Amino acid sequence: MKKKNKSSEPGNNWMDTYGDMVTLLLCFFVLLYSISSVDQAKWIQVVKSFNPDAKEVSQIVTDTTAEGNDPVPGGTESSGDELTFDGLYETLKQYVDNNGMTSEVDLYKGDGYTFVTFRDKVFFDGDSSVIKPEGKAVLDQFAQALSSAKDSIQEIQVLGHTTQADSSRQNTVEFDRVLSAERSARVAAYLQEKSLVDPQKLVSVGYGQFRPIAPFDTEENRAKNRRVELLITKSDSVMMSLDQYYEEMNKK
Repeated sequence: MKKKNKSSEPGNNWMDTYGDMVTLLLCFFVLLYSISSVDQAKWIQVVKSFNPDAKEVSQIVTDTTAEGNDPVPGGTESSGDELTFDGLYETLKQYVDNNGMTSEVDLYKGDGYTFVTFRDKVFFDGDSSVIKPEGKAVLDQFAQALSSAKDSIQEIQVLGHTTQADSSRQNTVEFDRVLSAERSARVAAYLQEKSLVDPQKLVSVGYGQFRPIAPFDTEENRAKNRRVELLITKSDSVMMSLDQYYEEMNKK
């Protein structure tokens, strides 16, 4: 009668399985640690080593920010804090108040819109349409706030205005129209460059001297007419004409 061979001890097989599992877990955690700070080029190399035929590779984005590289206010980075439309007004008002700009910037909150008026000296010198550096600093802050409220915004109208230099006769047509249009376009373009608001929501209009808010009789009144305005309307709100907005604001 043939003798049965002694089988290997079955009780030791689990050790092999356990050792393999520990090794795999160790490799997995080492891989996680290594890709937590990997740059895009290294990540692409890792993925292609597993799948040489991969045509598109997604980049890993971590929440950490390199020291000394804080996001630029109003730039393409988003803070992640979404503002409501009402919160947008409060944020802009707080900025104006905290920076002592209440004599240069007026804010009005209406039903479904926020209206901002900048005296021309905030952004421009004399008859220039080039935005001053200090004006850009103000627009940076506004761009950041607009970016945070972009989903609640229907439209942003940038309105440029001049004044009638001589109360007895109108300005030259080319100077008047072109200057107001250039100023509004420059501000709109800067907001488009610095904010995350859909460019289709940005509109620039130059009214020249034809939407004054004060008479042309004194220098003080003429200075009030030289201005740039932002009309920011809420999503799904009913749009009105500019004269209707003026009329509503003057009632309060």
